[in-house]
Amino acid sequence: MNQKRYPRLAADIIIRMNGSPTSIVLVRRKFPPEGWAIPGGFVEYGESVEDGAIREALEETSLQVKLLRQFHVYSDPGRDPRGHTVSIVFVASAEGRPVAQDDAADVQIVQKDHLPFPIAFDHQKILTDYFNNRY
Repeated sequence: MNQKRYPRLAADIIIRMNGSPTSIVLVRRKFPPEGWAIPGGFVEYGESVEDGAIREALEETSLQVKLLRQFHVYSDPGRDPRGHTVSIVFVASAEGRPVAQDDAADVQIVQKDHLPFPIAFDHQKILTDYFNNRY
């Protein structure tokens, strides 16, 4: 009997620091796939995507964030090398100094024109869309 498979659900979050839309937080992943990424992760069963985004931001950066809006949904089946993952991306604001925690090896506040490389998943596309006001 064939059992249907479904994509996993993630919530990712573009964190604007200190009110600047071009100053954002990126985390360097501790586990594969390697690279820099916007904070985020899998939504837990029984959790809303909004709560998942807030939880992941806190777990990875120690920042208490305020969600500003839902940005876009990214669902290309090849966006995550670990398997088909649909990500709902939010834009949020935060104040303070981020500290890498959980599965983040490092965290940086970066500027639009000075992004670190490599960038994991399809997060370069997400950031390009964000900085170009595509959504």
